[in-house]
Amino acid sequence: MINPKPDTTAPDSRFGFGTQIRKSPFFDATVRWGAAGFSVYNHMYIPRDFGDPVANFWNLVNTATLSDVAVERQVEITGPDAARFTQLLTPRNLSQCAVGQCKYVLITNAAGGILNDPVLLRLGENHFWLSLADSDILLWAQGVAVNCGMDVEIREPDVSPLQLQGPNSGQIMQALFGEKINQLRYYWLDEYELKGIPLIVSRTGWSSELGYEIYLRDGTRGEELWELIMAAGKPFGLAPGHTSSIRRIEAGMLSYHSDMDINTNPFELGLGRLVDLEMEADFVGKAALKKIAQQGVSRLQVGLEIDGDPLPGPNTEFWPIMSAGERIGQVTSAVYSPRLESNIALAMVQIEYSSIDTRVEIGMPSGSRSAKVVPKPFYDPGKNLPKS
Repeated sequence: MINPKPDTTAPDSRFGFGTQIRKSPFFDATVRWGAAGFSVYNHMYIPRDFGDPVANFWNLVNTATLSDVAVERQVEITGPDAARFTQLLTPRNLSQCAVGQCKYVLITNAAGGILNDPVLLRLGENHFWLSLADSDILLWAQGVAVNCGMDVEIREPDVSPLQLQGPNSGQIMQALFGEKINQLRYYWLDEYELKGIPLIVSRTGWSSELGYEIYLRDGTRGEELWELIMAAGKPFGLAPGHTSSIRRIEAGMLSYHSDMDINTNPFELGLGRLVDLEMEADFVGKAALKKIAQQGVSRLQVGLEIDGDPLPGPNTEFWPIMSAGERIGQVTSAVYSPRLESNIALAMVQIEYSSIDTRVEIGMPSGSRSAKVVPKPFYDPGKNLPKS
């Protein structure tokens, strides 16, 4: 085991934790390795601070980072009707989703609003996981199941993922699992063991870099798994870290509750490709989404470049977007990208202001700034890096 710099301060006395919020199986390991701040996501603590967020970004894009994302809780759907039921939850057509494949999907309600945007993993013909963003889809799925007349079991299993992301992540995974890992394709999964620790590994992640998600299937072995990965990654510059706001905004990746919510529909986000209104199978929200598709939308998500000095950090509130004194939208996610040397943002605006090069004004706590609508994503639009 690698021994990081010792920290003699008891974590509970520094952070003030309570019993009503769960800790992940990796919690104590992240504190030993320098986690200095946490937030709450899916009723669990998630490390949000390992020091300088810009250093965390450069670690991610130049070498590799290991992040505790156990907060991505799994909704497990099994039973004779699991495939039919899983399709009922999402407008994405799953008829061609093979066993061992992953899909980015949306979960919609009867009005077509987005409840979550998980990664779906198909472990068997009638065995699915929904790897969640921050909302209570376990309760939603159990509620939908009550009156659907299908034979399914829905529960939260003992599964906690880590994210190993960055250009050196492939070499680290080879050191851990051997050459077999090279056969794992982008958005596919396989079953592995490491020193007897049961795992599912997928070529996915919330970074748009080459990366893997490592799903621990025995919560008692979290610290052991963390230390094994950090030891294997030491020769390749692996650093403990957290999901990078800089990198995910560069990539145009969405954050639930920030860039979308229950009042946002897929077409406003440009995600019509994830909605199949012509498939025979039914899904929750199909009638509403058909109506929205016919009528069109009144607003769209856009990318913005914001003028002025580098933003001191990500926005912590929604900034109003103005044109000629009228509010026409809001900034949902904003940050300064040191790689692009620009302030970049995702925003929702009235559709008539969504054309590229449209100029708008942003109301910020420090004062108004000018901004311009630009294409998104801001970096690697072909997503070549995670596919590499």
